Amino acid sequence: MKIFAIGDLHLSTAVNKPMNVFGMNWDDHEEKIFADWKKRVSEDDIVFIVGDISWASKVKEAKADLDIIASMPGNKYMIRGNHDYWWSTASALNKIFKEEDKMNFMNVNYQVVGDYAVCGTRGWICPNDMRFEEKDEVIYKREANRLKISLEEADKAGYEKKIVLLHYPPSNESMEKTLFLDVINEYRPEHVIYGHLHGEESFGLGIKGEIDGINYHLVSCDYLDFKLKEIK
Repeated sequence: MKIFAIGDLHLSTAVNKPMNVFGMNWDDHEEKIFADWKKRVSEDDIVFIVGDISWASKVKEAKADLDIIASMPGNKYMIRGNHDYWWSTASALNKIFKEEDKMNFMNVNYQVVGDYAVCGTRGWICPNDMRFEEKDEVIYKREANRLKISLEEADKAGYEKKIVLLHYPPSNESMEKTLFLDVINEYRPEHVIYGHLHGEESFGLGIKGEIDGINYHLVSCDYLDFKLKEIK
């Protein structure tokens, strides 16, 4: 079993929102992603999708994009991104697909994947010098607490090996200490996987690589040249 990850697919099957307005490198980005997916992923492998899955605003519109993902090989685990306006609740979304589609929508709860407990939540922007308002503080604290609940439950269940999925990076552009990093350093997952950052000017703003034994992965699809990243 291999583990792959990717984020920010920004699919738009049922809505007209092509991503090439953000640069020519986004031309045919969906075809690039799914061609790589089919080539490298087997039915027994795992694929984590860390948010911003579809531009749709309603579930019935997003269903066309989700059906494409469901047709891909592997067991798919997804968390919500800031642009996934169609996302209602994870429990409601999990009822849409059949077991054989291998579609798993996550929020707060952890999922068991092999020897790992996979814990995920959307996250939020961290305190920074550019923009961080009172309403951001509320969501930031709530999302950090959701991550803590997920990891705590996995810990209580006896899972030593953990993976964290976030949409937002767990720190700010200055890599300063945050509530997310406090939780991560307390529960010590092996991997932290996130997306959200786009463009050359933003890729350097996310924490990456091994730090104190924890591996941080930025998996925005344009950062990965529209290919899945093999985590292990």
